[in-house]
Amino acid sequence: MSDLRGRSRVPASAQTGPHEQLAALIERRRGQVFRKPVAPYSAEAFARFSAVCPPGAPLIVDSCCGVGESTLHLAERFTGHFVLGVDQSADRLSRAPALPSNALLLRADMADIWRLLHEAAYRPARQYMLYPNPWPKIGQLARRWPAHPVFPLVLALGGSIECRSNWRVYVEEFALAVKLITGIDASVDEYVPSMPITPFERKYLASGHALYRCGVHAG
Repeated sequence: MSDLRGRSRVPASAQTGPHEQLAALIERRRGQVFRKPVAPYSAEAFARFSAVCPPGAPLIVDSCCGVGESTLHLAERFTGHFVLGVDQSADRLSRAPALPSNALLLRADMADIWRLLHEAAYRPARQYMLYPNPWPKIGQLARRWPAHPVFPLVLALGGSIECRSNWRVYVEEFALAVKLITGIDASVDEYVPSMPITPFERKYLASGHALYRCGVHAG
């Protein structure tokens, strides 16, 4: 594998702040139920998870975890919690490290897993969105998690929710969506980790990027 350090770029976008349509999109969807059918492979994956981690158990959700490096880090840091890492790519998950007994990786649609967690009354203590795909073009707003119709359920799951990105706009949209949906104020801070916990975080640091973080406690 080639060394990509120093080559990564901050997402290029015409946006300099939160998308002007984000508030209207969230308001238009208010009160609506996200009804997209759960994919069978997501349901099967969730069944494997629920067999080893019942509702009520201390849980951490590592969304779109890629190769699972962050899942390993979180499992080693929070030994009293079960850490669930989810990614849609079988290729990325095939490169995951060995995990301790308090962690599990699933290949599934993340939106499906959030819905299934909510329906089964799981309430994670922590949730992480670490360097999600930014979809930086103006026309790609609906692809970003803060603008996705499942995002209110993410917040309804509760716990401490943290989003990190090297594109400040994404984290600002996360904070704005939290405010619009829950009324909770969330700040965006520049963040320098003591140790990178994902390959993207390591690459961006090596490239000299500023990193941004927003954390909120959703109850």
